Amino acid sequence: MSQFWSALVHKLTPYVPGEQPRLPNLVKLNTNENPYPPSPHAVAAIREELGAVGASLRLYPDPSAERFKEAIAAHFAGLAIESAQVFVGNGSDEVLAHTFMALLKHEKPILLPDITYSFYPVYCGLYGVQHISIPLGEHFEVRVDDYNRENGGIIIANPNAPTGHLLPLAEIERLLAAHPYSIVVIDEAYIDFAGQVIPTAIALVNRYPNLLVIRTLSKSHSLAGLRAGYAVGNPLLIEALERVKNSFNSYPLDRLAIAGASAAMNDREHLEKTRLAVIDSRTTLTAELERLGFEVLPSAANFIFTRHPQHDATQLAAQLRQRQVIVRHFKLPRIDQHLRITIGTDLQCQALVDALCQILQ
Repeated sequence: MSQFWSALVHKLTPYVPGEQPRLPNLVKLNTNENPYPPSPHAVAAIREELGAVGASLRLYPDPSAERFKEAIAAHFAGLAIESAQVFVGNGSDEVLAHTFMALLKHEKPILLPDITYSFYPVYCGLYGVQHISIPLGEHFEVRVDDYNRENGGIIIANPNAPTGHLLPLAEIERLLAAHPYSIVVIDEAYIDFAGQVIPTAIALVNRYPNLLVIRTLSKSHSLAGLRAGYAVGNPLLIEALERVKNSFNSYPLDRLAIAGASAAMNDREHLEKTRLAVIDSRTTLTAELERLGFEVLPSAANFIFTRHPQHDATQLAAQLRQRQVIVRHFKLPRIDQHLRITIGTDLQCQALVDALCQILQ
């Protein structure tokens, strides 16, 4: 603490990101990173942009990142999305930050699940946004009818984090129809892992002007280190985000990020190959954990949420770490006996299972 801190800083409880340790022979299953490399086209595009001597880096990037927006619009052309309906930023976290300021800061409190992405309440504290936490159901499901109350907006991660629960598209549409005068934000960081067919709420954007869908290239596109995210919604919602962005940082994405992210969006074949590989590994790991006595929630994400009825989660996480396997443990009400485990390669998943066999024997 310092006398020079503002009153706001004293009140903040910052977000705590997943640990990034540097341990030898580490099996890192704690931060939901994709275990596979990004698209080769994305890597090639970054190299091309950089050039032989990095000459392009002396120039500012396109402040609007039109190339990236057009790639996103093209990716969703089947849903009749145009670039004017797209906003981009440094990862979905920055897009979320601008969303809280531009669209969720009203006199009435916003509604969000009690167990969800823990950055949401952090942004509420940072921007002075009142919020009400709506309890998830007995099986950690979002119950749309519980949101039938006055609000200044609604934000839901779908699939939810850290539970992996998927809210069906029909339920999202029911939520939108019930709140035509409220902004509804659907955070789809993990939606590409939801199944063979991706049930994205972007399909509803042109029917509901109060819907904003936020996504990231960190997970399914294997670009967590690049920092690129986007939102899709009605052009008037996008205009609000642009106004906030241009009052904060008019050059959010650098030249390399624009090049790499655009190429990644265009490489559908690589996305399909890697996301299906993660889904297959998730199915296999779930079966293995259940064989060991774990209870595993149904997951539509690139992680699973699990507990063992006879073993304390804190101890399990510590014992796994001793064996160079790290997973995420949240010491929070209702979920303090659960572990969130990222889906790794089949070899990484097997290393986890082997370590658990040693611990549980």
